[in-house]
Amino acid sequence: MKKARQAVDTLALEAVDEHGPPRQSFQSPNSCLGLTSPHLARMGQKGRSHYMTEAHSYVGIDVSKGYLDVAARPTGEQWRVSNTEEGLGQLVERLQGLSPALVVLEATGSLEVPVTAALGATGLPVAVVNPRQVRDFARATGKLAKTDRLDALVLALFAERVRPTPHPLPDPQTQELNALLARRRQIVAMLVTEQNRLGTALPSVRPGIQEHIAWLEGKLGELNDRMGKLLRESPLWREKEDLLRGVPGVGPVLTLTLLAELPELGTLGRRQVAALVGVAPLNRDSGTLRGKRTVWGGRAKVRAALYMAALVATRFNPVIKAFYQRLLAAGKAKKVALTACMRKLLTILNAMLKHRSPWQPNHALTS
Repeated sequence: MKKARQAVDTLALEAVDEHGPPRQSFQSPNSCLGLTSPHLARMGQKGRSHYMTEAHSYVGIDVSKGYLDVAARPTGEQWRVSNTEEGLGQLVERLQGLSPALVVLEATGSLEVPVTAALGATGLPVAVVNPRQVRDFARATGKLAKTDRLDALVLALFAERVRPTPHPLPDPQTQELNALLARRRQIVAMLVTEQNRLGTALPSVRPGIQEHIAWLEGKLGELNDRMGKLLRESPLWREKEDLLRGVPGVGPVLTLTLLAELPELGTLGRRQVAALVGVAPLNRDSGTLRGKRTVWGGRAKVRAALYMAALVATRFNPVIKAFYQRLLAAGKAKKVALTACMRKLLTILNAMLKHRSPWQPNHALTS
């Protein structure tokens, strides 16, 4: 009897509408909790099957180097395919038959790109989400274990409950610029490492390090040339680049980063774009406690480039410089004032691209 009651309770919980108030339950003659809805109670097995096929399905895909683990809700289906061209073809064919309302993958840096491209090219709604957000969701729902199979289930549940907005795939030029920019960051990191080694290296190994530094500097120059050529070949990008580069403090690195990593710039409001990048102060209040406002999350690559640009702008951009000095005079800490300058600079750039207006130091720009 206890097992039967647990099974019925589970069915009742699963029948609750996720986006509305729970349906009123009713008591069965033996005083056990019955089905959640009288409508479902009147449905036979055939009716229930029809009800399930009409429900939207949500799919989560855990991407690893060798395999793609897939889970679907609410059917509970799970399967695995190899992370190869053949496996991707099988995945696309099966998902097209399923017609999901949303497919969710985690951003891994590069492994998810071919999968996202294959699904997006066939018109399937795909959302690539932050792994930390999914992990926090898993903890909040009590799912602490972590395997590829469980991760796919969590992603499917995340898709069903949170329903992140699917975004269209970047155009080929944006993908190429993104890849070149990522490679540029890697080379810059290697350069810094080798230059640090050079300072403490013994004379016997110094020539090899210097040779490697020279090679890396040459590759860095080639990448800069390729990215510049890519921008000049696109009329739309050339217009955006001209607008962005007209702002004192905005150099080629920030311009390329914004074009590749923040394509939403110019299409969102100032609060939305600040939250997207991670420069919007977030509240930490509880009861009568008023905690410090902090910034976190967002797109770290954009934020890093924006930090350096804001640092330069506090010296050479008249609007940002006056704003920075005003905050310091009001007693703000330098780090807090600089973060506020990052947000103001981002707001200005967002408004310029939205209205297609050039840099105007004598006018207040709003989004």
